[in-house]
Amino acid sequence: MPETLKTTCPLDCPDTCALGVTVEDGKITSIGAAENGHPVTGGFICSKVRRFGERVYSGERLLYPMRRTGPKGAGKFERISWDEAIAEIVARFREVQKKWGGEAILPYHYGGSNGWMTDGTLDDLLFARLGASRLGRTLCAAHATEVALGMYGKMPGVAFEDFVHARFIVIWGANPKASNIHLVPFLREAKRRGAFIATVDPAQNFSDAETDLHLPVYPGADLPLALGMIHYWEERGRFDREFLAKHATGLDTLLAAAREWPLERAAQTARVAADGIRKLADKWAETSPALLRLGWGVERNRNAGQAMAAVLAMPALLGKFGVRGGGYTLSNGGAGKLDNTRLLGELKWQTRELNMTQLGELLNDRLDPPVKALFIYNCNPAATVPDQKAVLRGLSREDLFTVLHEQVMTDTAAYADILLPATTFLEHYDVRKAYGSYVVGGVRPVIAARGEARSNIEVFGALGRALGFTDAPFAWDDATWVRNLAAATHMSGKHPAAEKLAAGGCETYDFPGKGPVLFQDIYPLTADKKIHLAPACLGAAPYRYAPVEDAEHPLAMISPSTSRLISSTLGEFNLAELRLTLHPDDAAARGIGEGDRVRVFNRLGEVVCRAKVSGRVRPGVVSMPKGAWRRASLNGFTATALCPATVSEVAGQACYNDARVQVEAVRR
Repeated sequence: MPETLKTTCPLDCPDTCALGVTVEDGKITSIGAAENGHPVTGGFICSKVRRFGERVYSGERLLYPMRRTGPKGAGKFERISWDEAIAEIVARFREVQKKWGGEAILPYHYGGSNGWMTDGTLDDLLFARLGASRLGRTLCAAHATEVALGMYGKMPGVAFEDFVHARFIVIWGANPKASNIHLVPFLREAKRRGAFIATVDPAQNFSDAETDLHLPVYPGADLPLALGMIHYWEERGRFDREFLAKHATGLDTLLAAAREWPLERAAQTARVAADGIRKLADKWAETSPALLRLGWGVERNRNAGQAMAAVLAMPALLGKFGVRGGGYTLSNGGAGKLDNTRLLGELKWQTRELNMTQLGELLNDRLDPPVKALFIYNCNPAATVPDQKAVLRGLSREDLFTVLHEQVMTDTAAYADILLPATTFLEHYDVRKAYGSYVVGGVRPVIAARGEARSNIEVFGALGRALGFTDAPFAWDDATWVRNLAAATHMSGKHPAAEKLAAGGCETYDFPGKGPVLFQDIYPLTADKKIHLAPACLGAAPYRYAPVEDAEHPLAMISPSTSRLISSTLGEFNLAELRLTLHPDDAAARGIGEGDRVRVFNRLGEVVCRAKVSGRVRPGVVSMPKGAWRRASLNGFTATALCPATVSEVAGQACYNDARVQVEAVRR
């Protein structure tokens, strides 16, 4: 008889949905939404997760440990046992330690689609004990984290379900239709109730019927746009001076920068109409409750830290807090905290930190000590890390010992020396703190692990024991992990129930109520409880703007999430063909038509794919989906082959949207 089991989706998305997985004779037959008290799932889930069974039962699934037998990149392996795999990894790590020191070992992972059991706990303990290099995780959210901490102490924001109370909503640098779909019904309800909804984005993701205004900002120019609006408000006396005097510091620094950006100059630099900026600024200032939904698209360029700070300052300048549906939403992950010291004890890991965005440089340049061993898990760097050609060149080094723990044969897997089969989230336990919806969810196995696949906890535990480490967590079983994680998790004054998490349920917060009213139920988590409008993380020249210009490559390329891919997860089947979207004017100027084969290129490399002509992107901008696998293009390269490995001043984050390219038709 079929049985429907509850669990939580941990994939990289703010929603963190409650799932109901139907299993018959030990096999998944369907995946849908579960009704278990989740505040936003609302009876539907995205098509990506509905199809996740295709990954579980894919012919490309890794089912047992393997050792490389051919050249790196050729994808030739032989089956070995787990005992052999663990022994070889331990021997090679010890050999590297002896000759080069522990810092020659680099753990490489991201973990956007993981909870606390599978990223950032036992793995950190293992590599700390090895004395390995630390990884600066900068592909995404580094800017947002630094700026949100510096300005508001990472104060949680408005709950998705409270968007219906807003009468003004601006969605800046986010596409909920692709990466936050459970916000969309609340936006529609807010619109039905009369809310004015605006979007600021190089691409138009909503129809004219769904929104009232769209500002197609040029990539990387969010900072002058925001400063121009702030200057406009100051000139017209729109600031809530009483609120600012009571709750904010650093106003003078921000205003000094904004005064350099009269509205007309800001409009010219951001390549948007000045009248559109005025309309947005006036509506925001005169409407309440007013709400900002700030997305991670803003942070994919060199100006991003400053831009994020300027945009996050705007609700404070107008005093749009203290009412339900007013303020901002960025990441709500600050509402839940894990006491790692209680969980793992004092973890002193003070080795060098290497920036993951610069993996190609790290593997190809002469570091001291060099990276001689690489352990990759929870990510697919061959597809997702900037300067793809340099990354592939580094992964091809014969003297680099590479271990990969993965679910399927990804682009990166072909370069591994040892392949370890990983469980999917439907085959292991985890505890997932949402960063959008206000839940902490339990992830539980709904089927037995396929083949010889093992979870991260099992792998890092086995390695720790084999290396002779005696810390208790290396021996904990799943039940102990869930129980100890629950006890170390703080949710607005309470701990989640371990039994509920182990059963795949979710726990909600109480602020009081499911969502906080900012500056009523919750205040900045900074040391002085104030908003810092000029946070130290912005450096010596806060709000400085640095344009990206390249006359030979005049088109700005963005690589956003889509309804098919938020990361490279599921790229093996969910994006069969890579396409470049161009505005009709840019296509016509180059003699390019719908479906034509095109060459997209710059100094770093080139991608050959087919063209899609659409007014959805603004003139001067082209769009290529992120997360695509190499097989999806016509020459084996994807968007990251065109993205520079430069990092921003704030937080050292990747600057994907600083890619500047030229496009030409490929004539046969």
